Amino acid sequence: MTNTPSPLPRISCVILCHNYGRYLDRAITSCLEQEPGHYTLHEILVIDDGSTDDTPEVCRRHQDHVRVVRRPQRGFAHTLTDAVILAEGDWVAPLDADDWFHPAKLRTCAAAITPGRLLIDHWETVVGVDGLPLLPEPHPGGNTSTLLVRRDAARTLLPVTNEIHFHALRDAGHGHTLTEPLVNYRLHPASMTDRTFNGASQHYRADVCADLAHRLIALAVAPPTWATATTLRRIAHRYRARSAGHRVEAHLQQGHRLHAVRPLTAMLYHSRRGHAPFSAWLRSLASVARDRPLAPPPPTLATVPASTIPPLLNRSAT
Repeated sequence: MTNTPSPLPRISCVILCHNYGRYLDRAITSCLEQEPGHYTLHEILVIDDGSTDDTPEVCRRHQDHVRVVRRPQRGFAHTLTDAVILAEGDWVAPLDADDWFHPAKLRTCAAAITPGRLLIDHWETVVGVDGLPLLPEPHPGGNTSTLLVRRDAARTLLPVTNEIHFHALRDAGHGHTLTEPLVNYRLHPASMTDRTFNGASQHYRADVCADLAHRLIALAVAPPTWATATTLRRIAHRYRARSAGHRVEAHLQQGHRLHAVRPLTAMLYHSRRGHAPFSAWLRSLASVARDRPLAPPPPTLATVPASTIPPLLNRSAT
């Protein structure tokens, strides 16, 4: 008896774009120039979320190679959700239009696909507006452009508010992290809008984690194939603990130390229920005791020295 070779994984590169026409050409080209490997590039899909710049013109220049979906602006959460709904491949590689893939992105990620793996993430090279590196070494990823997610598993988590929703697959034991920097993550003023005010980013991350916890509890009623009800509830408690931790940080950044006591208590409770290490809670406890946030206040991009960039990087809610 001969073994039938397994079909190559079909990958959909889905570019999320709102008024990033000035960066879009490079994002599309990076998908077109992927090195061959044990995969099939099924499609390149651009979701134009109500752009009013030259995004449609850039798409027209690549019309023979990309599928474009244009619609009125609905925001990042809807666009990321639609990326999973509209993709036709077995795997989805989302890409923010201001970033671009390394030529080995799909080849390297495809080589890491094994039975049971549903999420693969990798490190990133942090670059500035001009595309030149801002950090001398690669940085851990976790944000939109550093993921490759199995489409059918991702669909069980919809609708999503942030790419952190897909991290639940890793928390359930179905993830794998590569330390190769396979995407260029562009840091620029337009990508820092949620960090303009003290605590704004932390409150947003707290809301994302709370939303994901609620989604996981709902899934536990009729669990998907990738997790049991018990696992989903445990992960939900962990995200509620993270939500509370972000809320503690937000209150400290805003100078509201007393307001941090309640989420600090909730963080301890959910850490215990989720069987999570207490290290994060101890760090938050120490920051409340000192009345000093763990991260510095959000500076403007123009004043960010290289040594302070890492705490500002992650667009996800971890």
